[in-house]
Amino acid sequence: MVTEKQEGNEMQTVKLGKTGIETNKNAFGALPIQRISDDEAVKLLRKAYENGMTFFDTARAYSDSEHKVGLAFEGMREKIFIATKTGAQNAEGFWKDLETSLTNLRTDYIDIYQFHNPGFCPKPGDESGLYDAALQAKEQGKIRHIGITNHRLAVAHEAIDSGLYETLQFPFCYLATDKDVELAQKCKAADMGFIAMKALSGGLITNSAAAYAYLAQFDNVLPIWGVQREAELDEFLSYIDNPPAMTEEIKALIDKDREELLGEFCRGCGYCMPCPAGIEISMCARMSLLLRRAPSADFLGDVWQEKMGKIEACLHCNRCKGKCPYSLDTPMLLAKNLEDYKNVLTGKTSV
Repeated sequence: MVTEKQEGNEMQTVKLGKTGIETNKNAFGALPIQRISDDEAVKLLRKAYENGMTFFDTARAYSDSEHKVGLAFEGMREKIFIATKTGAQNAEGFWKDLETSLTNLRTDYIDIYQFHNPGFCPKPGDESGLYDAALQAKEQGKIRHIGITNHRLAVAHEAIDSGLYETLQFPFCYLATDKDVELAQKCKAADMGFIAMKALSGGLITNSAAAYAYLAQFDNVLPIWGVQREAELDEFLSYIDNPPAMTEEIKALIDKDREELLGEFCRGCGYCMPCPAGIEISMCARMSLLLRRAPSADFLGDVWQEKMGKIEACLHCNRCKGKCPYSLDTPMLLAKNLEDYKNVLTGKTSV
């Protein structure tokens, strides 16, 4: 971790393209707060705001996350930016989700309303009616900007080329491929905001300073950090006044991680779920990496032994393989991770 202020460093901000939204280069990802109590979540959110964070990203799919964001910021709406998402497949579902989000968030408008990882790029006049509904909601003042999130390069490129969207949210971290970097650069050229999800690659990146320093090289990229614990929040808040710079030490760490992780590994996005055999794919398919990079005794306890054991009941239906946005051979990854896991349990290999 970078603890000393880098010479010449100043607080870094990001402008999200044509939205005009400008915020600190630290966005609060509110998915993890669904796992903590209302009081704990409100405390975290308010602390984030009071120390410089102004952009908060959530979704209808994140159970009670919107409710907690609403509790934290009721009565101070104009001081922050809220982005949320709908996974609706048609206009009827869109309006239902939007009204629920507005109620949960205790607000009458949403700054950026995003289509949540659709398998296609919604456009005016298509069968889904989603984009037309979003336009109508924008005309009514219920949303201010229309965005889209995705894990598929083809859909992301189509969204940029369409000129219909003001922001794109896409996985982006120092494990990014050249194609991912090209996407971020294309957004900048189109004056389209780029919001980086999975900035810590679902927990596989364990050095947040290195993660920040890499993304700081892209002045149009706003990283979202998933926060559940106060210690995690404190780490990111420290980067507001003391943003980590790309040093030779950090570059070496990134190069080492890229050598280890690039290629066939599960990003933990969860879009392969649910599994008909009950396998928790998004964790089980990367257990080997988690044991090495974020070791926890819990992973070797009875609960996770039972979860990993479910891999032996894999139906080989290949549904997960067909739904993976990274075209991974998921059943193969599961089998390999189970073999590695058994070797750790029996002491044949160490963590």
